[in-house]
Amino acid sequence: MIEVKPVVDSEKELDTKALRVFLKALEILGGPRKLIEYRNLTWLPSLMEASYAIILKEEYFKTTEEIAARLGLTKQTVKKMLEADPEAVKAKLFQEVETEGPKIKDHTAGGLAKLAYREIKAGRDELTLFAEFAKTAAENLGITWAVQVLARIKGLDFPVEKEELMGRLSGISISGKPIEEILERISFPVNNPAELLHKIKEALGD
Repeated sequence: MIEVKPVVDSEKELDTKALRVFLKALEILGGPRKLIEYRNLTWLPSLMEASYAIILKEEYFKTTEEIAARLGLTKQTVKKMLEADPEAVKAKLFQEVETEGPKIKDHTAGGLAKLAYREIKAGRDELTLFAEFAKTAAENLGITWAVQVLARIKGLDFPVEKEELMGRLSGISISGKPIEEILERISFPVNNPAELLHKIKEALGD
């Protein structure tokens, strides 16, 4: 007897799982306020990419080459993320938060994403509570743009075109530039949240 299983919306499922890892990684770091304190907000896009990389490897069994192609990253970047030692990253985590500066190392992002994934798999995941905290912090501080963008696109189906993103992100300003101006510099469609953050970062010239 052949069992017919329901078709799973794998893209939406992937986005949800990656966002959970991303939010948990932020929680491990101490939340957006900790990154603000150390002026490391530019870590967020790389951390989101690492979250996708870990999920694609662990949940979808993708190769390094497939993940690199999917996320628009180099194979070397993905390799460093996937080969990161989470225990080594954990041991010197806050030293790196304080000293790494505006660009997070690939192995640090990968190690954080691995730590977050491990916590989630162990059931230590207060996602709903932290998601609300992240959203509130972004709205109140007005500068955690990656978290703010992610909060606005919650539930959005990808790939997405410019018009729909314009509607969702209207009113956001990043580095003094309205989101509408930034989106005009981005190629569409955008296939997932990690790609959106990456393209916004490139449009800003960071």
